[in-house]
Amino acid sequence: MTQTQERTRTFGWTDPAQHAAMVGRRSGLELLQAMAKGDFPAPPIMHLIDVAALEVVEGSVTVHLDPQEFHYNPLGTMHGGVISTLLDTAAACSVHSTLPAGMGYTSLDLSVKFLRPVTLATGRITCTGSVLQKGRRTALADARLTDAEGRLLAHATSSCILFEMP
Repeated sequence: MTQTQERTRTFGWTDPAQHAAMVGRRSGLELLQAMAKGDFPAPPIMHLIDVAALEVVEGSVTVHLDPQEFHYNPLGTMHGGVISTLLDTAAACSVHSTLPAGMGYTSLDLSVKFLRPVTLATGRITCTGSVLQKGRRTALADARLTDAEGRLLAHATSSCILFEMP
């Protein structure tokens, strides 16, 4: 494969063990709000995909991202894996925002529908997750990815298992 214009990208992140150590010590809402304000470092994935901003209220998390070339697939649109990462982050973090200290979670599944292509021309995209139902052991959430005009680009539903932290 011959490449005519090489592009590079450099980014950094904090030790992921720092995040793991905080899960269970603070409520999910406190931890996520501290990340959104910059008082606590974001996890490495947020730096990898270059998240622009995070908004957190109990039961809902919104992630903003500006599409970049490094998000592209071979067809010249944002890779479905990046879109799925945004949807999973918004949905699962929405569940996390409802958990008290001492409780953890992990995604059980993610069902994604891709509706429109995302490119540089799309501009800033917004992914908002919401908790639909939360029980003692599982939670159901959804996430909507939209453009600046509010057009739906992708949608997902996710279920999470809830557990006490060791």
